[in-house]
Amino acid sequence: MASVVIAMLVASMDTTIINTTMPIIAKELGGFELYAWSFASYMVVSTVVAPVAGRISDLYGRKTIFAVGIIIFLLGSLLCGFANTMLQLILYRAVQGIGAGVMMPFPSIISGDLYPPEKRGKIQAFFTAMWALSAILAPMLGALFVQYTTWRWIFYINIPLCLISLILLRAYKEVYIPKKSKVDSLGAVLFAAGVSMLLLTTVVENYIWAYAAAGVIILFGFYLYERQHPSPIVPLSLLANRPISGMNMNSFLACAALFGVSSYVPLFLQEEGHSLFVSGLALLGVSFGWMVVAVPSGKWTVKWGYGKLIIIGNVLLICSGIMLLLLKQGTGFWYVFSAMVVQGLAFGLIFTVATIGSQQLVDANQKGVSTSMQLFSRNIGTAVGVTVMGAFLTKGLDVYSGFHALFMYGFIASLVALASSLVLRKV
Repeated sequence: MASVVIAMLVASMDTTIINTTMPIIAKELGGFELYAWSFASYMVVSTVVAPVAGRISDLYGRKTIFAVGIIIFLLGSLLCGFANTMLQLILYRAVQGIGAGVMMPFPSIISGDLYPPEKRGKIQAFFTAMWALSAILAPMLGALFVQYTTWRWIFYINIPLCLISLILLRAYKEVYIPKKSKVDSLGAVLFAAGVSMLLLTTVVENYIWAYAAAGVIILFGFYLYERQHPSPIVPLSLLANRPISGMNMNSFLACAALFGVSSYVPLFLQEEGHSLFVSGLALLGVSFGWMVVAVPSGKWTVKWGYGKLIIIGNVLLICSGIMLLLLKQGTGFWYVFSAMVVQGLAFGLIFTVATIGSQQLVDANQKGVSTSMQLFSRNIGTAVGVTVMGAFLTKGLDVYSGFHALFMYGFIASLVALASSLVLRKV
């Protein structure tokens, strides 16, 4: 678990540490027109790789695949530190994304192997604490490295941490017995290509519909191919499993509704005159609320089932949406912090219960891919939500009308998420 937690801390920090330093990096390397792609290459690749990695771990075991992910991430970090042009950085960030995509599902997968459902809530809360810690450490470390050494250390710092994680992983005794079979290589390529095309619609400015059409066509071909394969990379039986597909759909809609708010709330507070540090502290409300419900939620699932808890989580999500919708010029920090706490309660309940459900409601040899598909649904929903919110914000008459439109979208979308969760009421 120590190995898993360190790897998760490294991957989560690398998601945010570059946000504060990227303007300086772009200024030194040039190619400012490629600025967004330094984020997009990491996000697209890591999102696509995660479910594939989960499935391969079902076939070949957790320890080996997790170790491969750490090594790839380490290599990508080293390459990013050596980058001399923006194009090189983008390519090396994609390598990092492969490693991160392999690593990120394993905290939930391995905890699902090691702990019974009633204890997994505490473990999920511990993982959430790592995200909260990374949210604090990443901007501070980024600023320190830029001021006293060089931005390249935001990547080099990953190397000793990855090595420690690998050393600690050696002590892990594999408890899951893999069900070995031939890897569906073509299915993995089709899945990666189709999802990549769809994700690129969130970052490109031209030919958006062409990318979307290509993604849909490739994924349709992927579906037809997977129907015939004896060991598909994404077992279609998961789609036929109504509780699993319902949880995945609800996670997608919940993230598309309000998970992306964390990208914009700090900007709102900065418009109100708060510092970068204070505006970032508001996001700790999400982590606080998340941990409050994550700890007991494992026991709650045993007592009350999955569906009721997910519905309650979606009701809390609507409450946070209403609070955000009431934001206006002059709103204080503590009101925003409170809204973030309620949102943390919502997502902590939805995600923890859905993660446990995705592991308990499938066979052991599908636990990895089922957990990864849950993470995949959230990532896709977040990418969609952040893009739509950004469009509302930039098209407003002024910044406050833009924020109002953004939060109105989040509130309406959270109602749709609640409606989708009702199909789980008997689960």
